[in-house]
This record gives sequence, structure tokens and C-alpha cells, in this order.
Amino acid sequence: MSQDSAILNRKILACNIAKYRKKHHLSREELSLALGFDNSYISKLEKSKVNITLDKLTYIADYFHIELKNLFESDL
Repeated sequence: MSQDSAILNRKILACNIAKYRKKHHLSREELSLALGFDNSYISKLEKSKVNITLDKLTYIADYFHIELKNLFESDL
């Protein structure tokens, strides 16, 4: 995978996490508390500033009751 596609995937992931958070009417703080993540971590995720583990991605998908692949679907 090229660096460009890795950056694009992080941006898609960031947008989708924010989209699902907003769809569930949650603030970043509320989501971080629900997931047990630091509030700044959620903020960095939504700005595509950090990498995330598969375990954490799975946890987020389970929280929103979606399949993991939904976090990587692009509306572009």
C-alpha cells in the first residue's frame, strides 16, 4: 500500500468515526467515556492524526453495532 492510500484510508476512517458519533448524538467526550479511550485520542482519530489497532477498531464498530468494513466505506 502506498503512503497516499494509507493517508486516504485514515481520512475515510476519521470521517466515518465522526459520522457515526454524530449520528448517535454523542460528543467526543461522551464517546471517549463510553469506549474507555482518552478524549484527546478520539479527537486525534477524527483528525486522522493517529494510527489505531485492529482491536480498537473492532471495539468501535461493535459499539456502533456496525461491521468493521463500514468504518472504511467512502462516500466519495
